[in-house]
Amino acid sequence: MAEEKTKKGSYSAADITVLEGLEAVRRRPGMYIGTTGPDGLHHLVWEIFDNSRDEAMGGFSDDIEVVLLPQGMVRVADNGRGIPVDIHKQTKVSALDTIMTTLHAGGKFGGEGYKVSGGLHGVGASVVNALSTYCLVEVHRDGAAHMQEYSVGKKKGNVKKIGASKLHGTVVSFIPDTSIFTGGIEFDFDKVVAHLREQAYLVKRLRISVVDARKSEA
Repeated sequence: MAEEKTKKGSYSAADITVLEGLEAVRRRPGMYIGTTGPDGLHHLVWEIFDNSRDEAMGGFSDDIEVVLLPQGMVRVADNGRGIPVDIHKQTKVSALDTIMTTLHAGGKFGGEGYKVSGGLHGVGASVVNALSTYCLVEVHRDGAAHMQEYSVGKKKGNVKKIGASKLHGTVVSFIPDTSIFTGGIEFDFDKVVAHLREQAYLVKRLRISVVDARKSEA
């Protein structure tokens, strides 16, 4: 979720380092998330959450919201700096596009993006994207809101500016692929709450909200 800024820091396309491609993720998902069972399914949430948490660890955000939605969709929103949307010099496309569609592309591999990190989870966003039938990222930064949609790791179109915005932060929504997670894509609310409660102790003054909107919106 996006709010007025709490701390400034350098974070642009130049801070994103690209190491390799995304081809093998759907073929061998277990190599990246451990299993395609319930633990692997929930690992998708952890990966997206970790990116938001690392923004908080760097002092750039103080609020993260995780919402479980109908049809297996999950939405993770923070009030961090927002993923850069400017053109990445190496890939020649938007940094957002690069992060979401390229394995090992993330601020945590470079010097300026994340000063503090809970781990090298730079692969997280692209792996979640690759293992989802639908993914939507909305970015608020520099006075504007941008969005991009994806399916099974591939962009459905270029990054689009959708309007002006006084907010800042990143919102990631995704629906896991049932052809990968054959046991179903039903998330365990209590499991999510327990995991995120543990994460709350890692960052001072970080507010984490978890909402189960599946019944109310069904």
